[in-house]
Amino acid sequence: MSRFLHEGALCGIQTSVGLILYFKKRTYNGCLITKFLINAPMASDIGEKCAVFGVYGKGIDVSRLTFFGLYALQHRGQESSGIATGDGETVHCHKGMGLVANVFNEENVGALAGHIAVGHNRYSTSGNSDIENAQPAIVEDVGIALAHNGNLPETKKLETFLDEHAIPHTHLNDSRKILHAIATRVRGGDSLEEAVQKTYPLMTGVFSLLVMDKDTLIAVRDSNGIRPLSIGAIKDGVVFASETCAFGPTEAAYVRDVRPGEMVVVDAKGMRSVQIEEGSERLDLFEFVYFARPDSTLMGKSVYGVRKNFGIELAREFLVSADVVIPVPETSIPVAIGYARETGIPYEVGLTKNRYIHRTFIQPAQKTREQNVKMKLTPIPEVIRGKHVVLIDDSIVRGTTSRAIIAMMYGVGAREITFLISSPPVKYPDFYGIDIQKQEHLLAAHKSVEEMRAYLGVDRLYFLSLDGAIRATGLPKERFCTSCFTGEYPVAIGAHRQSIKKI
Repeated sequence: MSRFLHEGALCGIQTSVGLILYFKKRTYNGCLITKFLINAPMASDIGEKCAVFGVYGKGIDVSRLTFFGLYALQHRGQESSGIATGDGETVHCHKGMGLVANVFNEENVGALAGHIAVGHNRYSTSGNSDIENAQPAIVEDVGIALAHNGNLPETKKLETFLDEHAIPHTHLNDSRKILHAIATRVRGGDSLEEAVQKTYPLMTGVFSLLVMDKDTLIAVRDSNGIRPLSIGAIKDGVVFASETCAFGPTEAAYVRDVRPGEMVVVDAKGMRSVQIEEGSERLDLFEFVYFARPDSTLMGKSVYGVRKNFGIELAREFLVSADVVIPVPETSIPVAIGYARETGIPYEVGLTKNRYIHRTFIQPAQKTREQNVKMKLTPIPEVIRGKHVVLIDDSIVRGTTSRAIIAMMYGVGAREITFLISSPPVKYPDFYGIDIQKQEHLLAAHKSVEEMRAYLGVDRLYFLSLDGAIRATGLPKERFCTSCFTGEYPVAIGAHRQSIKKI
């Protein structure tokens, strides 16, 4: 084991299993910063979006409540975490790189005084993965904090506005451009509510936003409602969260979702709603497929129930004769349960997951995704050996992870593998907050299903049809954004359109 120091700010320990890093506390852009990274990679072909959590309530320990809310939403982003609070006079902030549990402790949570808070877990889809882009983003001189879930594929209107007011923006990602536009309005004399409403038309893209100053909390959602955002009630207060799974740990009761195109304002006068733009919800279908926690509710539907229905629909579309049904943990577990019950094929846990593996910025020295899979998942030979296995996963994006899992299962003696996917082939990039922005990286964009099967090295490969996936939700197709599967983008994507090949 060796220790090192670098420029007096970075400390760390090098061990046989990897590198543990942490940054000493410092101040950056009005926030107290810590950084803590662990070499514990997590295999996945898809990058999560982000999580936002907010609370307003006098007499409530809002920073602690936000900590538990972000903890429940950790699955939506593991690169950085932060909390900002307002006490009627000052906006306080603490954020850092790494997981919620690593960024916060009793000392820094206790120092975040106030009756308003916004929190954020980040997975970067715009801007670098660094502390400069960690959220909540802060503009100190006007005391405004912003947390953003989503992505703006087109920022020309925002940039034009910032240029007109001599605000430099080339170093800003989409979230910080929004924040600086709002701050510019506030400097001009607008209230926070007025500033957000006037900035709304400049935002071309997808956003579930929480914005706060020292005494007001605002939630706003784009007119297509592609990213989820829900409202909860606690004693003498209001809570906002990306998913309803955050309400349980914070003892909040679900009230309703923020409507597409709606701005919800909470201050000393209470809660009020402004419908800025007429909206029509087009929730990202990937929320049901992969992103949301199974104990969340989206559009009035249980995520767990919908995923189980995916499995039932798969059984109706692709009934095979096999010995065992095995899910790839964890999103596909309800799917496999539904498939097994519908077909009568025994369900087994054939892959165990290391529960202590989380995302990191540090990659293994020799191999990347293949080695990550082996660190994350381990096959159970006695469940697999000599069997025809129905292996179920939620999606195939780049295919690297799937290929490694399949190789491991054949390596412990699987006789045959039928690989079932509980979503259609991902053929098109996403510009709304999922980290799949280049079409050439998508396996289904340049290979047929048969070519994909050969590349993965599996006996059979089947994808759930789009109609089957929609049926599983019990909602009409018009309620969803299916751009990754169909290439139909409900929100303008600007110059990105030129790079897309129709398949």
